[in-house]
Formats: sequence, structure tokens, C-alpha cells
Amino acid sequence: MKLFKIRGGVHPHDNKHLAAGQAIEDLPMPALLHIPLQQHIGAPAKPAVRRGQHVAKGELLALSQGVISAPVHAPTSGRVMGVGSYPAHHASGLSVRTVTLKPDGEDRWSDEIQGVSDPFALTPEEIAARVAAAGIVGMGGATFPSAVKLNLRTRYRLHTLVINGAECEPYLTCDDRLMREHAEDVVDGVRIMAHALGVDRIIIAIENNKPEAQAAMALAASVDSRIRIARLPTRYPMGSEKHLVQALTGRETPARGLTADIGVVVHNGATAFAVHEALRLGRPLVSRVVTVSGGAVSRPRNLRVPLGARVQDLLEHCGGFAQPPAQLISGGPMMGQPLPSTRVPMVKGSNGVLALTTAEVTRQEPMPCIRCATCVQACPCGLVPLDMAAHTRAGDLDGAVSLGLMDCIGCGSCAYVCPAHIPLVQYFNYAKGEMAARGRAKQKMTETKRLAEQRTARMEAIKQAKREAMAKRKREAAAKKAAEATATDAAVMTPGAAAEPPVTAAEA
Repeated sequence: MKLFKIRGGVHPHDNKHLAAGQAIEDLPMPALLHIPLQQHIGAPAKPAVRRGQHVAKGELLALSQGVISAPVHAPTSGRVMGVGSYPAHHASGLSVRTVTLKPDGEDRWSDEIQGVSDPFALTPEEIAARVAAAGIVGMGGATFPSAVKLNLRTRYRLHTLVINGAECEPYLTCDDRLMREHAEDVVDGVRIMAHALGVDRIIIAIENNKPEAQAAMALAASVDSRIRIARLPTRYPMGSEKHLVQALTGRETPARGLTADIGVVVHNGATAFAVHEALRLGRPLVSRVVTVSGGAVSRPRNLRVPLGARVQDLLEHCGGFAQPPAQLISGGPMMGQPLPSTRVPMVKGSNGVLALTTAEVTRQEPMPCIRCATCVQACPCGLVPLDMAAHTRAGDLDGAVSLGLMDCIGCGSCAYVCPAHIPLVQYFNYAKGEMAARGRAKQKMTETKRLAEQRTARMEAIKQAKREAMAKRKREAAAKKAAEATATDAAVMTPGAAAEPPVTAAEA
């Protein structure tokens, strides 16, 4: 299949050999699971269980809140120990609302779990509803509710579904192994999603450093003539949604727009596998495949992990640390986030846990920018990172925005190639976070002003109603008094109206 050139990109050492040869293993069930209610973009789920309640595997633990949200289900059968706070799978380490579950060892599925014999007999709306009920989100790391994407057909003219199997981040091999070992199930999920989207073209894109996955997916895809396998060059960040679409179609997604604007929807291969399980077997998303790798890990592995298992549980199953890690990362080394501790639980978007050695982590003091423009050449978005960083350091965030800050995908290519070791992507992440905070503050001020105006209008309406009621009472009182006066005058003017003197007993 013909591919189109994209700008920029880098070629970091992929280090996939550490785990690529390791087949997927099931992580033994931990003694406790800590299942966060915020495992997706959007509103957190609302608890639907109470302390002491016994739940079956796949049973609902928390309800979705609104359109951009996703429910949470029990990863195994057991007893709910409580609903409280627990450290989040996030660099901040802040606590989030979490359901703590004690497994009972039976791992018994709920009796309500039922699949569909023929998902293609369902309407697109029914498929999207089942995907939403299963709590499926984008499993490449974005964690956007997948049902929302499946419903894009109602707003856009779609023609292509792209399955992102690039997995361009170094070290990560979980998608590679999933496509190798479960190619038929992944393709089945792909076809179900294509049916829901109403598209007639399907492209499964896989980088050339995964030849086994390419071969397995090509064989499984032979059942559907709509599916084409795109063999991508090994370059980072080829897995970036917009750049992947540009490489496959030659069309560029509008700035701050969606790939749906040009008729394309992108899903991850692991998401397709989750859709297959949700439709065919009725199983909600309660586990995922995770790569545990890095030079500090004794035995790198690809593990099928129940959501809520701690990072510590994964590392212990992999033999612990071969040497003290210099850094723990969730995800890949380019776009992943530092882990605050090994106590944090695994969530739907966790595709990797890396324990890197000092040799793998390059920490050098930044030097002044020499204006070499290497970062400009590497930027896949065509931005000028050195100028954006200068504006950010000076506190001129609006200037950075005018140079395209909000179009930065945070891939880290600029920081990777910078000879001065300037943490460019960290500057941009800070700036985007600060702009988001300013936006929230502005929205809060606007909302406060609106509420104050509404209160003023409401109080004025109450005062006006009181004034009108008082005026009405005065008019009614005046009318009543006038009516009484009129009645009295009428009685005086009527002849014979005077009362006769009473009859005395003597007269009687």
C-alpha cells in the first residue's frame, strides 16, 4: 500500500527485544485490588456498590456520569472492602476515589454476562451502547470513551477506519504480542467497529519492526476484502493519530481538529480486542495486556493484568529489580509519565511499566540554546520549539500559543534531539497546563459573574413581585372600602329603611 511522507520524527533505540519474545502471561490475582473510578477522560464514574457487598466478576462497580465518561466493573469476584481514596496512577500521586476489592479466589463471572451470537445483526446504535456499557476506552493511552468515537457517524461523513498498531514507543510490546497471539479476535473487533461506523475501508497499520504481527494480522484479515495491512516505516512518532492518518491517506488533519473532519476514525488494536470480548462474550473491560520492561527489571514480561493490581504486584511477578531503578515510568519513555511509587494501581490506559537504569536515563544539565534548529527539523507538527520555549521561559504564554503551542502533541522528539539537553517538551507541557488552568479560572469567573447576575435578577424579580403584591392588596383594600361606603350610602337613601321602635311588654 502506498504511504505518504510526514515531516520530522526521530529514531530512538526501541529496546523492544527485552520483552518482544515473551508470550502474554496472566498475572496471579493479588490479595487486594484498588480500582479507581477515574480511568478515562471525562467525568469520574459514580459508585454503585457499598462496603461489605459481594460482587461477581464483571459486575458493575460504578456508573458512568454523562456522555464523556465510562463505567467501571469488578475485575474478579470478591468483597468490597470500601470506597475511599487511594493514590492515582499519575505523576502527581494525588489520591482519587477508589473501590477496594478483596478477591475470593473463585474468579466467577456474573450470571448477567451474555454475548451476542451475531454482532453484525445489531444496529450501530446497539453496538455503541454495548461498548459504552462495557466501559471500553482508548487503550493506546488516550482513554477516550470508545463509544463516543463509534457514534461519530452521526456527525461526520466517515469512509475509513484505521487501526493503530504502530506501537512506536520504545520498550512497549503489549500490542505486538496481542496482535500475534489474538489476531483473529482483534480482526473480529475491527470488523464490528467498522460495521458500527458504516465505513467501507479498513486499514491496519503496523510498523516494520513487528514482522510477526504483520503476518498474523494479514492472515486473519484475509476474511474481509475491505481490510488492508499497511507496513509502516519504523519511526517515532508514527503512532501519533494525526500523523498516522497523514502517512496513510496523504491528508492533513486541520489544526485543533479531529481526524473525523477528513472522514477517518482511529482506534487502537487493544481496543478492537476489547470490543470483540464485549460483543461476542459480553465481557466488560476488566483487564488489559501490559509490558513490564526496562534494564532494571529482572525478567521483562507481557502480562494480562486485572485492573486495580498494583505496580508492585507486576514487578514482583517479574522477579523484582535486577538493580535499583533510576526512574519508574508508566507508558513509554518518550510520552510516559513518572510513577510516584509502586503502590499505584493499574488502570485502563496503562500499557507499560518501565524501570530504567541510570544508563538508560540521560540526565544532563541543560545548556543555553545554540539556535541549531535541530528541534525544528525533528518536530512532526512543523512547529518551532526553540521559539516556543523562549516565550514560555519568559512567561509569555500567549506568545507561545500564537506560535502553535496548542498544536504540540507532546511527543518529545524535540527534547530527544536537542544537543543542549533543554527539556523542551517539559516546558510545553507546563505551558499547556498553565493555559488550561487560566482557562478554568476564566470560565470560573464567567460562571461566577453569570450566577451573580442571575441572583441579582432573581432578587429584583422577588422585590418586583412583592411590590406588585402590595399594590394589589392596596387596590383590593381600597375597592373593598369603597364598596362598603357605597353600601352604607345606599342604605341611608332608601325610604322606610329606618327601624321601627321595639314593642314593649305593656303594649303587648
